[in-house]
Amino acid sequence: MELTGVFSLPVLYALLCGVAVGGGVALVIVALRGLPAKTEQERARAERRLSELAKFASRRGSLATGVALLILLLTRWPVAAIAAGVLVFTWDRLFGGAGQERAAMRRIEALASWTESLRDTIAGAVGLEQAIPASARAAAPSIRPHLDALIDRLRARTPLPDALQELADELDDPSADIIVASLILNARLRGPGLREVLGALAKSSREEVDMRQRVMAQRASTRRSVQIVVGVSIAFVVGLSLFNRDFVEPYTSPMGQAVLAVVCGLFGLGFWWLRKLSTIETPERFLVRPGRPAMGRPRAPGEPGATQNEPHRQVIRP
Repeated sequence: MELTGVFSLPVLYALLCGVAVGGGVALVIVALRGLPAKTEQERARAERRLSELAKFASRRGSLATGVALLILLLTRWPVAAIAAGVLVFTWDRLFGGAGQERAAMRRIEALASWTESLRDTIAGAVGLEQAIPASARAAAPSIRPHLDALIDRLRARTPLPDALQELADELDDPSADIIVASLILNARLRGPGLREVLGALAKSSREEVDMRQRVMAQRASTRRSVQIVVGVSIAFVVGLSLFNRDFVEPYTSPMGQAVLAVVCGLFGLGFWWLRKLSTIETPERFLVRPGRPAMGRPRAPGEPGATQNEPHRQVIRP
């Protein structure tokens, strides 16, 4: 069957040439104008993302390569093999996210519990320097290493505001910034009302956890439906290529592979859009020191890339 119209071979060649020329012009413009300089914080985040990507590739790269070779052996379609490999490689990022959301909720809930414990300890007419070590003993494992580091800095005679700023940099969480900022202000001004502020912050954190739990429960069914649609689509294509070769014979030609590439691209665009819609937008951190990058999310003790704390003094932004 001869293809005509938009799917004719000359039209596809013209489209590919247009894409190549447009991409070349865009690269020339970028090379002439240059890219804006990144701050130290942006460079640190980029390096952290590259290291995480390298670890991610080492774990899933071999699995994605094996799946791509298996699909190529079964279907003899290079485009389908590449699409399957990319799908396996990015499965967690496209259809995951539940684990990250649960970890974020556990971190916020741990902060709320620690804030309540700190409030109750301060109620016994105990100073903030003495209340922090006492309240850290019963802290949740997700924030306990950072509280232990905070206690070590206090024992090393680091000023309390600077030690608290280090804690905010390690937690790297907007909710933690609000709590730590109130502690820094109290450490500087030594004014009354800290108990009431900590109680209100703990209540707000628990309300945020409840809201995220409701949103996560509503998105669980949608995420499961998307995974079922993807699985059925892949199984259907593989089944046709194995048991009904005549029906999918047009895809073996170069033109069929080009059409299949367009179809896979549309599927990928839809998956990316669903992932973007399911992402919870969080506010940016405000307790960031000029010229000092954030130290990253909390990590378990002994995990590669865990932060190490050194006591030193820095001037923080009021």
